[in-house]
Amino acid sequence: MTSGTVIEFFYDVVSPYSWFGFEVMCRYRNVWNVEVKLRPVLLAGIMHGSGNKPPGLIPNKFLYMTKDLGRIAKYFDVPLRCPADPFEAMFDKGSLSAMRFVTVVQEKQKDGDKQVEKLSRELWRRIWSEDKDITEPASLWEAGRKAGLSDSEIEEALKLSTSKEIKDKLKRTTQCALDHGAFGLPVLVCHVNGKQEKFYGSDRFELIAHCIGEKTTVLCIIHTHKTHHGKMTTHRLKGHLT
Repeated sequence: MTSGTVIEFFYDVVSPYSWFGFEVMCRYRNVWNVEVKLRPVLLAGIMHGSGNKPPGLIPNKFLYMTKDLGRIAKYFDVPLRCPADPFEAMFDKGSLSAMRFVTVVQEKQKDGDKQVEKLSRELWRRIWSEDKDITEPASLWEAGRKAGLSDSEIEEALKLSTSKEIKDKLKRTTQCALDHGAFGLPVLVCHVNGKQEKFYGSDRFELIAHCIGEKTTVLCIIHTHKTHHGKMTTHRLKGHLT
């Protein structure tokens, strides 16, 4: 049970900063008394609707972003490695088919956002860790399998992803983010005590914690494994979330 605090997380798998925010939000979900609702949207629609320009179109921002991504990935322990051509991956190919696919899975699932969470993570891994094309049906098929979907579920999702119903659903969710004032991703909308607080970016979790009456923390992960001598050894790994 939650305290009634709900956090909507608007994201697109083509956005690397959304991946950071997604993983950190999933970690905090386990220690905060909140309900997280995933809201897949289209970053291209956010940029167009808000009149914003992608950082990749501004040389200095693009150079900074490529270095910044590496630092944040190491800090948050997210296995991000930039594609050989990030501009092509983000802007030439984009994520329209992938986000429609995610939207179908969310429409069909009956156990919350578990499947959407797994599928989104697999798609992020493909584009931002393995440098694979997420625009091809075969790539979406592989991501779906790794996320635990059956072949019949994947086949149905791929068919439905081109339907007017799913296209309109993705447009509506994207417009919802714009109505919240989005100009990029990720966007987190906190619903607490009958009020809404909106945050942009993957580095706002201390402010979010203050807003909802929670605390940021340091998680300790206990990793135990067997050595080649057959003895058990334990390592304590500290992971700062903010």
